[in-house]
Amino acid sequence: MNEDQVAEQFIVDLLQFLKSSKLYTDLFNAAQIEAFKPSLRVSELRKGVQSGLINGGWDRKLRNAIYHYLHTHPQQPTLPDPEHNKEPLLYIRKAQQTWEKKILKSLNSMCTELNIPLARRRAEREQKDMAARWTELGTDGPDERPWISLNLGQIRPVYAPKDFLEVVAGLQNTNYQNSVSNGGSFYNFWGIIQVPVKLKTINQLRVQYSEMSINQCQTGVDDLPDIPSELFDADRAKLGNKVLAANHAPVAREFSKKGCPDSMRGEMWCQMLGVEVDEVDILYYEQLKTCVLQHDLLVDNLLYKDVKLTATNDDHYFVFEDYLYQVLLPFSRDTVILKHFSHNCATPPKSYIRGKLGVEEFAVVYPPNGVIPFHGFAMYVAPLCYVYNDVVTLYHVFRQMYIQYFFRLHSVSSDPQGIVALSLLFEILLQTNEPELFFHLKNVGCQPLKIAFKWLMRAFSGFLASDQVLLLWDRVLSFDSLEILPVFAVAIFSFRKSNLMKVQTYNAAEAVLADVTTLQVVPLLQLALFSK
Repeated sequence: MNEDQVAEQFIVDLLQFLKSSKLYTDLFNAAQIEAFKPSLRVSELRKGVQSGLINGGWDRKLRNAIYHYLHTHPQQPTLPDPEHNKEPLLYIRKAQQTWEKKILKSLNSMCTELNIPLARRRAEREQKDMAARWTELGTDGPDERPWISLNLGQIRPVYAPKDFLEVVAGLQNTNYQNSVSNGGSFYNFWGIIQVPVKLKTINQLRVQYSEMSINQCQTGVDDLPDIPSELFDADRAKLGNKVLAANHAPVAREFSKKGCPDSMRGEMWCQMLGVEVDEVDILYYEQLKTCVLQHDLLVDNLLYKDVKLTATNDDHYFVFEDYLYQVLLPFSRDTVILKHFSHNCATPPKSYIRGKLGVEEFAVVYPPNGVIPFHGFAMYVAPLCYVYNDVVTLYHVFRQMYIQYFFRLHSVSSDPQGIVALSLLFEILLQTNEPELFFHLKNVGCQPLKIAFKWLMRAFSGFLASDQVLLLWDRVLSFDSLEILPVFAVAIFSFRKSNLMKVQTYNAAEAVLADVTTLQVVPLLQLALFSK
C-alpha cells in the first residue's frame, strides 16, 4: 500500500471507531435536540446545529476522541503478514513465543502439583460471603476468607523481573552478529543487551525533555512549603484551573510536562488518558465484579499472593490492600485489555474446556484479559490509590495506563518504548555519562542492568516514595514516553557514584542502591539530562 492508500484506510478506521463509540450516539442525540429547537430556522439548520454543538462543548469532546485514537493507533503501512505488523523482527517474535510457553508451563505445573483447576464456579455461599465483604477483601485468616480456594503459602509467583531479565539478556540476532564480526560498527560490549535497537541520543532526549531544564520551574521542587507560593505555586494553580476548564487533552499534556499539582493530578490524568467515567463505565465495572463473584480463577490466588508480598509489606501502600483487590480481580476478567495485543507481539494465553484439549474451537483465553501477573504486578496500581478515592475511576485509569504503557514493560519487543529498548538505553546512557563507573561495576561482576531492571519493569513503583513515583509518572503521561525511566535510573547511579566506586562485589553494589526512597525525582532527572 502506498502512502495515500494507508492514509485513506486510516481515515476509514477512524470513522468506524467513532461510529461504534458512545460519543457518536451522544453527539447524534445532542444534534437532534439542537435541530428541534423552535427558534432555529430551516435555512440556518446546519449552521445552527453546529453552533449549538460547539457551545455545548461537543467539539472538544470530538477533538479529544480523535486525539486519543491517533495516540493509541499510530498510522503505519499494513503488511501482508499480521504478525509482521506487530513485530517486524523474527528473532524477537520467537523469543516472545518461547517465553510465553515457559510461563504457561510454570502455570500448568502449579495446577498439577496443587491439584487445582485453572477456573471453577464458586458455591452460592462463597459468592454471598465475597459480595458482603467486597470492600474488605484484605481480611486476614483463611476462616474469614472462604472465597480463597487454597492456602496462599502454596502459591508461588509465575515469574519475577530477574527471570524476565534472563530472556531479554539472551536475545541474539545472528545476522547482526555476523555483520559485526565482518567489520560492523556498533556493539554494546560492556552491557548485557546485545541487540541493535533504534535509540535516541542524549541530545535528542534533552530536546524532548526541554521543559524539564534547570531554568524551568517544576512542580515537586518549586512548590515546596518552604518556598513562597507567590513565586510559582499560585500562578501554577491558576493556570491549572484554566487547563482543567478547557478539557482538552493536548493542553493538559503540555501543562503536565512540568508536573501536576496534587489537587489536580486525578482530573489532569483523566484528561490525558481520555477517561470519562459515566453510567456505562460504572455498570461495566459491576459486570466485572459479578464475574469475580461467580468464578474463582487460579490467577486470583496469584494476585492475592502478589499483593501480600509487595503492597502489604510496603509502608506507603499497605493501607490500600482492599482497593488493590477491587481493581486487580476485575482487571483479570476484562476482555477490553485484549485489544492491546493488536499492536503487541505477545499473544494471549489459551486454555481448553475440560475434555477438549487440543480442539481449537473449544479454546478460551485464560485469564480472560490475557495477562498472567508477575511478581510485583500489583505495584502498577498501588500509587494510583493516592490519586483516586473512587474505585471505578481508579480502575478505568489503571486499565488505560496498562493498555497504553505498562504492557510494554513485561513483553519482548523491538519497539522504542519496549523493555528491550529501555534496557539498552539505560546501558548506553550510563556508558556515555559515567564510563568509569560502568567499567568499574562490570569489573567487579556487577552489571548495572541487573540492579536497574526491576526498577524499569515496575516503573519505579515500590522503590521510590509514593509522591516521587507520581511525579515521575506525570512525565511519562505528559511526554507520552517511557524513556524517562532509564534516564532516571542512570541519574540514580550517577548520584550514588562515589559509594559505588568503592564496592568490590555485586552484593555490595546492590546494598548501596537498596534504598532509593529518599531520592527526589525532578532534580535527579535534571542532573542526568542537563548537567553535562
